[in-house]
Formats: sequence, C-alpha cells, structure tokens
Amino acid sequence: MIELILGGARSGKSALAEKIAQESRLKVTYLATAQAGDSEMASRITHHQARRPVQWSLLEEPLHLAAALEQQAAPGKCLLVDCLTLWLSNLIFQGDAWRQIEAGKVVTCPLFLRELQSLLETLPRLQGHIILVSNEVGLGIVPMGPVNRFYTDENGRLNQAIAKLADQVTFVAAGLPLVLKSTPVHMG
Repeated sequence: MIELILGGARSGKSALAEKIAQESRLKVTYLATAQAGDSEMASRITHHQARRPVQWSLLEEPLHLAAALEQQAAPGKCLLVDCLTLWLSNLIFQGDAWRQIEAGKVVTCPLFLRELQSLLETLPRLQGHIILVSNEVGLGIVPMGPVNRFYTDENGRLNQAIAKLADQVTFVAAGLPLVLKSTPVHMG
C-alpha cells in the first residue's frame, strides 16, 4: 500500500503519518531525508526524533530514496518517508540542477533526473505499507527567482505523480486530515 500525506508547513502531516505508522502494528522504519545544514534545521530534526517511538528503525537518506526503499520494503513492514519535499530540494542542490536553472538552461542534471525517475518506477513494485510525507508548496503566490519557481513546479509535479500511484492520499490542514483518494487494497 502506498499512502501520500500532503500539507503545508506545520499542518500536522508528519504527526498524522507517524500515527498511521504506529497504528499499523507493523515493524516501522523511518526514512529521513532532512540534513542539518544549520542550527534551526538541527532543532527541527531533534523535535521529530523526540516524537518517534524508540522501537522504530531509522535510515537517513537524503538522495538515493528509491534504492533505500527497495532495500527496506518487505511484507509486514511499514516505511515512513519524511519528507519528499526536502528530498527534492537535496536533489536540486546536490547536483548541477540549480546551476542549470540559474543559467536559464533545461535541467539535465543526471542525479536529479535519475533519482526522480527511479522513485516513480520503484514505488509500484514495493511490498508493505509505504507512507510518504510531502509539503504542498504551490498554494501561495508564484515565488520570485527561477530556482524557487522550478522547485515549486517540480514539487507539484512530484506530488501529482505520487498521488497517481498512491492507494490513499490525504491532505492535512490545521491538523485536520481530508482524504482526497482512497482505493481499497486487496490483501492476498
């Protein structure tokens, strides 16, 4: 089962994903994509760590998410990815994508293109319960600057592609979940 949980910053999406993972009664592995580049981000990471049950496994993977999911997925296991938004940002800034965007060129960064494609190809093959958390960043004004606009556009495209693959899609606002898609999953 693939489940996508969307929402804005501090909407409650991560807390909902953690609750769903906990209630699944499956063995949970938390796949963290964040990197502590500054003290504020380190504080956010610490906050998330403190909420998680101690029996959950942790795998930090800022770039090669599809490979990590493929390695960890199994029947009777729940993988919680938090979050796709930071993973996308990591891909843009780790490779040459941001330089290509700033130069007004088409993005041909192999890391960016390969990892996005790999995730979309890998997800449908995975066994177990996969929960993906992502920000919905396209609800505000069009951002200034080409990298910011590219990021917003790519985040929207990624969310759409994952939602199409997902069995369940939930949007969270003010801590309240709104189910956007629910497909019955046949266990067999």
